[in-house]
Amino acid sequence: MTVFAFYLFSLSAIVGGLFTVISRNPVHSVLWLILAFLSSAGLFVLLGAEFVAMLLVIVYVGAVAVLFLFVVMMLDVDFAELRAGMAKYMPLALLIGLVFQMELGMAFGVWETSELAASQLTAPVPADMQNTAALGVLIYDRYFLLFQLAGLILLVAMIGAIVLTLRHRTDVKRQNVLAQMWRDPAKALELKDVKPGQGL
Repeated sequence: MTVFAFYLFSLSAIVGGLFTVISRNPVHSVLWLILAFLSSAGLFVLLGAEFVAMLLVIVYVGAVAVLFLFVVMMLDVDFAELRAGMAKYMPLALLIGLVFQMELGMAFGVWETSELAASQLTAPVPADMQNTAALGVLIYDRYFLLFQLAGLILLVAMIGAIVLTLRHRTDVKRQNVLAQMWRDPAKALELKDVKPGQGL
């Protein structure tokens, strides 16, 4: 049953990834991407990494893929025009893809497994510890400094993105919140005494 589930999840992940790339409808492409994510989560479950599988389902399927789907469905993008412009770059794209295939073939053709890698496969935590607890011990005990440095790098990247998007351009109308809060109601409002049967 495990072997059957492995081949089923592997085949569905490959098919989902393939149709994600070749689907003409972007909504269908996002749905195929969700299938690839779910199949990958099934493979993680077979490997015994249930926590990572649930993270994949919750974060990628529940947030990222749904966000992609909403953005694609809400944006009125003329995909026919985009595909027409993409057709003239197809020979260059095929050439780049061929170069990538040759590079991957050269890389995997000389692939050798290191003896050091085989010795590192032993679990650094007790075998009777649960998966989530073992992951917590590894992250917050053995690799605590690396984990904090990764969080610091993400914080710096987030601050940099905010700073780059807060540029005050003169050709963009912006909302002045302080001017709205400090306005004088007597000057902002004007009362009209409308008589019955008369218009403004």
